[in-house]
Amino acid sequence: MQKPESTLATVWLIVLRLAETQGLDPEIFMREIGLSRAVLSDVRARLPSRLTDIAFAYLAERISDPAFALRAARCWHPSNLGTMGYAWLSSRTLHTGLKRIERFSRILGSRFSYQCQQEEAGLRLIFDHGRGDAEIGHTLSDFSMAILFDMCRTNAGRQLAAKAVELRRQSPADPSPWADFYACEIAFGSVRDSILLDAGIANAPLPTANIPLANTFDAILTEQLAAFFDDDIVSRCKACLLRQLTSGEPAAQAVARELGMSQRSLQRRLGELHLTYQGVLDETRHELARRYLDDAAKSITEITFLLGFSEQSAFTRAFRRWSGMSPSGYRGVAPAPV
Repeated sequence: MQKPESTLATVWLIVLRLAETQGLDPEIFMREIGLSRAVLSDVRARLPSRLTDIAFAYLAERISDPAFALRAARCWHPSNLGTMGYAWLSSRTLHTGLKRIERFSRILGSRFSYQCQQEEAGLRLIFDHGRGDAEIGHTLSDFSMAILFDMCRTNAGRQLAAKAVELRRQSPADPSPWADFYACEIAFGSVRDSILLDAGIANAPLPTANIPLANTFDAILTEQLAAFFDDDIVSRCKACLLRQLTSGEPAAQAVARELGMSQRSLQRRLGELHLTYQGVLDETRHELARRYLDDAAKSITEITFLLGFSEQSAFTRAFRRWSGMSPSGYRGVAPAPV
């Protein structure tokens, strides 16, 4: 059975600070929408997404400034985003961090989705609030995109400007708050909400990067994704593969057994998503291989066994099939974001 849509409870601390910056009493706010402060200190707690809609409708009704949700950029802290916040800070590049957000965004909010798209003009992040054409969706886009863009500025520098921004909301009477925040022209009334970053900036090494830590956080996030969303068979399968890879190539039967199902059931559920067990295994290995290769402290021989290959030649052939180059060749060029 699919779990109800939900958000990570600690993200709500940002909402409370935002309400307070707009002159609202956070205690009254929580009481009127039916939110308990006690739950916000539980790093594993989740709150129903419908409560998010109620809260932002409440705020929009009481705050006259249509751009108020942009102020969320001043209200977030890495701890509010759980492991994701610290994984972000350790990302090698903005591109790497944004791909991490894309991959694990369901942990923050199961109705939200992020998509990274490489374009000739740069790297575009597309955000979908999951509310269709509902008016509250525009406010949720401001809130989420403002936090994300400020996260980029935290890593890359406060002077960071977007190359272009598209917003689904219609052009407001005063568009200057959006233009000032993103430091670029805003295309209002677009078919999507997105931020375009210069490719050079998106792929530049960050001074805050810590690749070994980032790899550790990714393993934790993969486990969390599988635990929070036990209906997500791909995340559960990947989490299982991460645990088993160092002992050799995991067999589908062993993975299915750990997931509490038959091999046939596992194959059927993956098939419903147009996936195969081998494809998920290859994708997991490829993701890990690129992250390990970014860590100069790890030798290719060590990476070979960490990925469950018995011989380096087998790893080399597989990596060439995945990426079109050898592992040593990959290390000789600027690493691709993962």
